[in-house]
Amino acid sequence: MQSTYQNQHKHGLKAVRITGNEEISPNVYVISWERTVGFEPGQVIKITADPQEPPRIYSICSGNKEDEFYVLFNVKPAGILTPRLATMKPGEEIYVSEPYGSFSCDESPAHCIATGTGIAPFYSMIRSGKFNNKTLIHGVSYANQFYFEDFLQKELGNRYIRCCSRETNGVHFPGRITEYLLGRDELPKGDKYYLCGQALMVVEVRDLLIQKGIPYGQIYAEIFF
Repeated sequence: MQSTYQNQHKHGLKAVRITGNEEISPNVYVISWERTVGFEPGQVIKITADPQEPPRIYSICSGNKEDEFYVLFNVKPAGILTPRLATMKPGEEIYVSEPYGSFSCDESPAHCIATGTGIAPFYSMIRSGKFNNKTLIHGVSYANQFYFEDFLQKELGNRYIRCCSRETNGVHFPGRITEYLLGRDELPKGDKYYLCGQALMVVEVRDLLIQKGIPYGQIYAEIFF
């Protein structure tokens, strides 16, 4: 059996103390700890509550000028990590890696498309002031899953598009992201398109964009498992 030290070293993990763990929607949490290193908005971080267990990968959702790291996660009842994370209190330790990854936007005009907690990297970009010339499209099943909605509405105005597939209230588009995109007469072919969410959504939206004439090389994806 590998020792705790060997497991930590293998995954490049270090112990940090939780500073907050807030349930922002049913079974969806934002966990935080002190930031000691820099990062680029869009990067990910590995987390585990037990150094004997392999870590899971999450997008950072805090801004890169904030004093703490924030990670958005939803509880998977059969999961090894998230049910335990949801019960943890400030002062308890988790084990994290340094940020890494290359899913980041440049200054080019872009459409950023997410479902569920896949909004995290885009929220980080917005909090970091790196969302000029960009539109955010967020798709969820129920209206209480529009995480950070008030902030995003204030910051983005009509560049914030919400698609809600199972509730209708006259404010959100009543349907899935694919339905919204199919209903667009034309999508800007000079824009870049960033996709973040479950694999099925990413594949469906990517194929739809290509059908609408968006070059494959202008589509970037981060898949949540």
